[in-house]
Amino acid sequence: MKTAICLFLAALVALTPVVTSAAGVENWYFRFNQGAERPTVMGGSELPDKYGALYMGAEDERVIYLTFDAGYGNESLQSVLDTLKASGVTATFFILPGLIKYNLPMVEQMIADGHIVANHSYSHGNMGRINDIDAFKKELTAAEDCYREATGKELAKLFRPPEGAFSENTLRFCKELGYTPVFWSFAYADWDNGKQPNTDAALKKVLSCLHNGEIMLLHPTSATNAAILGDLIREAQSQGYRFGSLSELCSIG
Repeated sequence: MKTAICLFLAALVALTPVVTSAAGVENWYFRFNQGAERPTVMGGSELPDKYGALYMGAEDERVIYLTFDAGYGNESLQSVLDTLKASGVTATFFILPGLIKYNLPMVEQMIADGHIVANHSYSHGNMGRINDIDAFKKELTAAEDCYREATGKELAKLFRPPEGAFSENTLRFCKELGYTPVFWSFAYADWDNGKQPNTDAALKKVLSCLHNGEIMLLHPTSATNAAILGDLIREAQSQGYRFGSLSELCSIG
């Protein structure tokens, strides 16, 4: 029944006419400046703030917000969940329907362990190319419907555009539909499971970029992230950081 509903919703998304254009599509980025403690995002553009996007917390608070983009499950994701639980740390997981359909026990563990479970779209396409609000809405509500049918719960009204691809329409649509777009102030090349970074180098890189209010993006299916997560949490805490919840920064609905 669950699979049938998800397939039906996928058909609805596929049949919706979408007006697309490359014009105005952005790719989220950040840059650490020499001597600066916090990065500059999107070259200092005011556009994300105009629509209430989250990408970094308060400058004067030693807090890190852990976020994960999870499209599917594997042993590394399970290890990440177990490490978070053992460490007493919660995070936000932006998930795709594939994780719900094929690895539901992991999603149920996220819920049971107190993590925020949020929306990463239905099809993992380039959301910045969608210029029709109804098509945009279907991408989000189709994912919500799958989650609700499988768990009886509601996805948090937080949305992370796949691969950080967005446009002003993306941000405007989120605001009009009651979602908070969430980006990040740190990420690194951890997503390719066939080309995982060295664990020592990865841990050094992540720790060297810690900053107040950091919204950290990691991919939980990464074997490297699974291996370094416990040390990352312990070292950050030893430096005086705490791990906070995105619910501190906005309503999760």
